[in-house]
Amino acid sequence: MAFSGKYEVESQENYDAFMKQIGIPDEQIAKGRDFKYTTEIVQNGNEFTWSQLYPGHTTTNKFVAGQESEVETMSGKKFKATVRLEGGKLVVDFPKYNHTSEIVGGKLVETSIAGGVTFTRTSKKVA
Repeated sequence: MAFSGKYEVESQENYDAFMKQIGIPDEQIAKGRDFKYTTEIVQNGNEFTWSQLYPGHTTTNKFVAGQESEVETMSGKKFKATVRLEGGKLVVDFPKYNHTSEIVGGKLVETSIAGGVTFTRTSKKVA
């Protein structure tokens, strides 16, 4: 159960540049910049329940690695995607970017890449 746990955002790199790259409006970028949200992950083999708890809003996605699933973004947009488990990392192609999640030193490290801009979010495990 490498991913299971509750994680709180600790740091972010290239947030503004990445959000602009994928077309997020400036006012939404400003609102989201300092959100210290929580990610809760329950892993049972290749089955995942991945919840992101924002102030006043929670987004939960359930998926099986290697199988197509409907995934919802923070903004409420839904699309079909196949989350792949590759070398201990979860990899998914969103419509505008590629996203990878992995556990490094007990921390959840999420990396998103769009048009040459790399956004990295690191979250510490709290439970």
